[in-house]
Amino acid sequence: MGTSKRYAAGVDRQMNERILQRTAAAGPLQSLTSTELRLDEVPLTIDPQPRRKVRAWVRFGDTPVRVNAVAARWTPDAIGLEFTVDGAAHRCWVWVGAVDEIDTQTAGR
Repeated sequence: MGTSKRYAAGVDRQMNERILQRTAAAGPLQSLTSTELRLDEVPLTIDPQPRRKVRAWVRFGDTPVRVNAVAARWTPDAIGLEFTVDGAAHRCWVWVGAVDEIDTQTAGR
């Protein structure tokens, strides 16, 4: 029996969301500390209407997971993310290297 290519992307999204929900329930969301951010030493940019979509690695407890997020603020070394899991809003800071920009031309494919 073959697989349905028509619904594969939707099924993958549902499975990814379930994994993310379980991971989020397993531990608190981790964020960079103020010492790591050095906000008193480096420039901070705040987007008043965040819409830059990214894919980023975050940690809930000790478990890393990749999420679709919006980059709301940034420094030369870190990015402040906003994302939702199961309807709950989350915000955290991660290192720049943990973030990839989403290509809006191919994001829905």
